[in-house]
Amino acid sequence: MPSSTALLTDRYELTMLEAALASGTSQRECIFEVFARRLPDGRRYGVLAGTGRLLDLIERFRFDDRELDWLRSNTVVTGAALDWLADFRFSGSIWGYREGEVYFPNSPVLIVEAPFAEAVLLETLALSVINYDSAVASAAARMVSVSRGRPLAEMGSRRTSEDAAVAAARAAFIAGFDATSNLEAGRQWGIPTMGTAAHAFTLLHDTEEDAFRAQVAALGPGTTLLVDTYDIPEAVELAVEVAGTGLGAVRIDSGDLPVLVQQVRAQLDALGATGTKITVTNDLDEFAVAALAASPVDSYGVGTSLVTGSGAPTAGMVYKLVARRDDAGDWISVAKRSAAKATVGGRKTAVRRLTARGTALEEVVSVDTTAHGEFAPGAEVAGARPLLVPLIVEGVIVDRYRGPEGTLLAREHRESAISELPVEAFRLGRGEPVIPTVYR
Repeated sequence: MPSSTALLTDRYELTMLEAALASGTSQRECIFEVFARRLPDGRRYGVLAGTGRLLDLIERFRFDDRELDWLRSNTVVTGAALDWLADFRFSGSIWGYREGEVYFPNSPVLIVEAPFAEAVLLETLALSVINYDSAVASAAARMVSVSRGRPLAEMGSRRTSEDAAVAAARAAFIAGFDATSNLEAGRQWGIPTMGTAAHAFTLLHDTEEDAFRAQVAALGPGTTLLVDTYDIPEAVELAVEVAGTGLGAVRIDSGDLPVLVQQVRAQLDALGATGTKITVTNDLDEFAVAALAASPVDSYGVGTSLVTGSGAPTAGMVYKLVARRDDAGDWISVAKRSAAKATVGGRKTAVRRLTARGTALEEVVSVDTTAHGEFAPGAEVAGARPLLVPLIVEGVIVDRYRGPEGTLLAREHRESAISELPVEAFRLGRGEPVIPTVYR
C-alpha cells in the first residue's frame, strides 16, 4: 500500500478545493456529519466499524512529491491548489460514536469540524472505510447473535480484494467473530488466526489416508481434518483411525449440513471420539447459522456472505455539510432540501436513553442550529448514555482507538452496546429499526 493515502479520494474533492481557494471560502469553518439515512432493508440495527482504520489513514493523508507530480501532470488542480496541498495536514477536530457502537437511521456517527478545504478532502476516504467496515460488522453481528455462543471464523479473503479482506477480518472480529484465516489481519490487528488444509491437500496425495497421516504428522492429532472430499462416512472413520479418538475436529464443507452434522456426530461418538468437534464452512450466512442452531455444530467458518455484508455490501452512510461560519464569523445551519435527500442542519450531539434495567429506548439527537459555544459531546445527560467521543482534537489523534489495542477495545464496546438492545433486535425477519431516532 502507498505510504500516502491522499489519492484514495474522488477528483471533485480537489476541484472543490481549488474553486474554494479562488473564491476565498476555503478557510470557512465547517461542520460535516456522517450518518445513514436508513438501514439496509429489514435490518433492525447497524454496527459501526472502521473508525480505528480511518484514524490511521487520516494520519497518512499527505500530498508528497509523487502525489503532487501526478496531480500536476494530469492537470487535476494547478497553481495555488498544488501549493496548498503540499502543506496539508488535517488540523481540525473529529468526534464520533465509539467503534463497535450500534447505530440507527440519522445517528451522527462522525462529526468533522475544520476549515472547508480540510474537511471536504476527507469525505471519500471516510465514507469508503466506514461504509464497508460497518456493512461487514453489521452482517457479522447478526451471525454472532444466532450462533448461540459457538465460535465463528472469518474466511472470506478469496471473495474480495486483498485490502478489503484485511478490513473485513477486522470488522468481523469487532462484531464478535473469534478468528480469521487472513494472516495480514492477524499481524496488523492482533486477531487470532486459524486454518489447516483444503481439498487440494487431500487431492495431492495418492489416498485420503496418506493425506490425513501427513497432516496429523505435521500438526498433531488435535488438528482439524477435512472429511468431505470423497465419501464423508468413510473419511470420518479413517480420520479417527489415523488420529485416534483425540482427533481435534472434522470439517464439513458441502452437502445438507443439518442432516450431515447429525450423522457425523453420531458416527464420531460411536467410534469413541466423543470430544472431536465438528466445524462447518459451506457458504454460510446468518440464516444458515440459525438453521443449524439445534444441530451439534461446534464452530462455523463464514466467507462470501460476510465480506459482502450478507446482501448489504455498504452501510449507505453519507457525508454532509450541516453548519458553517458566514463572512461575519457567525455559525449558521445549512441543509439540503432535495427530494428524498433532505438533511437536518446544525451541529448534533447524541445520547441513548435507557430503561432502569439498561435496555435501549431511543436515540436522542440534539440539534444546535447556531453551533455556538464549546462543543461537549461527552456531556452527561440524565437517564442516558452519551454516544460521541473525541477522535481527533485540533489535529491530534486520540491513540487509544488505534492499532490492535483499539481493535480489542472496539470489540469489547460492541459487546456492551449490543447487550443494551431489546430482544426484538435479534430477529432475522424483516423489521424496522429496533429503537427510534428522535430530534430535539
